[in-house]
Amino acid sequence: MTGFGKGEATFQNKKITVEIRSLNSKQLDLNLRLPSVYRQSEYELRTLIARTVQRGKVDVFVNVESQRVETPARINRELFREYLRQMNDTLAYAGIDADYDTLVPAILRMPEVVSAESETVSDEEHAALLSAAEAAAAHLDAFRAQEGAILIADLLRRVDLIEQYKEEVVPFEQARTQTIRARILDNLAQLKVDVDSNRLEQEMIFYLEKLDITEEKVRLTNHCRYFREVAAGEEGVGRKLGFIAQEMGREINTMGSKANETNIQILVVKMKDELEKIKEQVLNIL
Repeated sequence: MTGFGKGEATFQNKKITVEIRSLNSKQLDLNLRLPSVYRQSEYELRTLIARTVQRGKVDVFVNVESQRVETPARINRELFREYLRQMNDTLAYAGIDADYDTLVPAILRMPEVVSAESETVSDEEHAALLSAAEAAAAHLDAFRAQEGAILIADLLRRVDLIEQYKEEVVPFEQARTQTIRARILDNLAQLKVDVDSNRLEQEMIFYLEKLDITEEKVRLTNHCRYFREVAAGEEGVGRKLGFIAQEMGREINTMGSKANETNIQILVVKMKDELEKIKEQVLNIL
């Protein structure tokens, strides 16, 4: 299910921002982008977000803004001064004038004058990062819950249409039986052969029973009722609604294969059209 969530937290002079964006997917595909200093928190971030998101193609962006300029590089001033003193003494002893434009860069390249401190994340900053991630996940969940309510309402409306088309089949179904019976009798009359009336009636009943769609209509009604119950009363219904939609499709397809009547076929096509839209929308629901 598509969605967007954003969370922010502050720690000392830092502002931590977490953004989560999700697209439809059958499985959870979580892509996390964060500053290298927070790599030690990656596992907890993934666990926290996966607990809320569960399914979808999810991109997570972590950004840190500092209110002052900082650098991990540190200059050892005592060592720099000692190198500079020795350089000056050496140049004076050799009778060479000191050129600080070249002397200072040379000293900065001397061993241990400049060192890079490894950044570490304190427990407080780690907690601030997780707080921002929790807020972003909560906003994403609220966004998807609102969208889910709209999708469920649309699905139920389409289920109502399927049942409406099913009821419209009834008058055509009754007329179809009479039409088939009349056509069979007319064809036999044209053959001008003697027919056992009792045997003909038995065979005709057997033939019409094979075209009867009462059982399919009953099962379709039950599937529609169950679809509504699941949509209204359970969590994480996406896959379950998908399975129910498959069962609805089986009954509709069987009705179409038994229809043997133009108007019924038209209604079956309409039911299939609504069912395909249901299947597409169900993929957007967790």
